[in-house]
This record gives sequence, C-alpha cells and structure tokens, in this order.
Amino acid sequence: MAHFVIMGCGRVGVSLAHTLDESGHSVAIIDQDDRAFRRLRGSFGGRKVTGVGFDRDTLKNADIENAYAFAAVSSGDNSNILATRVAREIFHVPHVVARIYDPGRAEIYQRLGIPTVAAVRWSADQVLRRILPEQSINGDFRESSGRLILGELALHDGWLGRSVKEIESAAGVRVAYLTRFGEGMLPVSGTSYQEGDVVHAMMETVATDEVARVLSKPPREEQE
Repeated sequence: MAHFVIMGCGRVGVSLAHTLDESGHSVAIIDQDDRAFRRLRGSFGGRKVTGVGFDRDTLKNADIENAYAFAAVSSGDNSNILATRVAREIFHVPHVVARIYDPGRAEIYQRLGIPTVAAVRWSADQVLRRILPEQSINGDFRESSGRLILGELALHDGWLGRSVKEIESAAGVRVAYLTRFGEGMLPVSGTSYQEGDVVHAMMETVATDEVARVLSKPPREEQE
C-alpha cells in the first residue's frame, strides 16, 4: 500500500480519492474550499487538507514527504503545474501528473519533462494508470488472440542510460516506440533510455508480471 496526495476535490479528484481509498491506499486530498470535501463519501477514510495545493506547509500537512504519487487535478492550469513542480522538485515525489485544460500548454510542459494530461483527453482512469504502484504495465493494445499486449513499461532508475536492446534482452520484450519530450520516436541501434522517457513495448500477456518484476529492479550487474 502507498500514500497518495491529490490536489483538487472536484469530480476527478473525488473519483481518484474514492478509488485509491477503497483499494486500501493512504490518501490525502487538498482543496482551498473546505466545502468541496462534502463531495466525498461518508466512508472516505483519507485525510482532508484545506489550503493551497502548491503551498509547502499545506503539502506537508498532506504528508507529501511520504507520498508515492501526487496528482494535481484542480480547475486551474497554473496551480496544477506549479503544485506538480513543487511536489517533484522540492519533495522529490517519484510519480506526479498534472491536469491541464489547454492542450497547447500541456504539450509545452510535456516537452519540459513535466507529466501532463490535457483535459480533452482526461479521465480518472488515465491518472490511475500513471500513479498506481501495482499497475506497472499499462496495456494500450491487445492483438486479436489476446496473446500479445502493447504496454507502457515502468523502469527502475538504474536503467537510465542503458540501451533499448539491453532492456529488450533482460525483460524479453520488443520495444515498439518511446515517448520523449511529448513526441513518439522509433528506437534505432544505439538508442538509450533517458530520464523522462516513456517506453512502450510488445510482450506476451502472460509474461507481464515477470516483465514488471525484472524492470522494477536495476540491471543485474548493479545488484551484485
């Protein structure tokens, strides 16, 4: 189980909070207006924090220092991106995502390495796929027999700088493409995994747990 901090107690924030809470995770939800917390179910067991989501003291009250992930889903683009940067750069939260209404602005921030999702493509499911620890492989496509899946991989930081070929060999996958600075790119000979990259690979559906296990750890030689 992990601790999650959500900024914004609107429709998406409430959906995220309920889903994570019901899954047994620790949750803190932040909103400037304490009346927003009325949207939460009476059974919600998480923490409700009134304050500005990019304020350090407010974030500390939400236990940001122990957070596995932070999701900024308020109605303000500037607030969301600022809060996300504070969570990542000041508190070093490993998984962050910001909801952005302006698709053009979202693309700019994505190019700067700040994970964003434009509101026109937004759903609570999308942010859950990015921040839930158990969903280390996010399936995007299955071929007709169901035997193969194209998924988004989560890699340990120990793989940074390693070649795509090394990743394929260790995990038994075929890397289809990378998303780098918000744009898709096809790997070529010598392409390496860089910070901020999103790796999309084909693999056998039955092997996804093993692939996730291998890539959640640093390359073998670093463990010895």
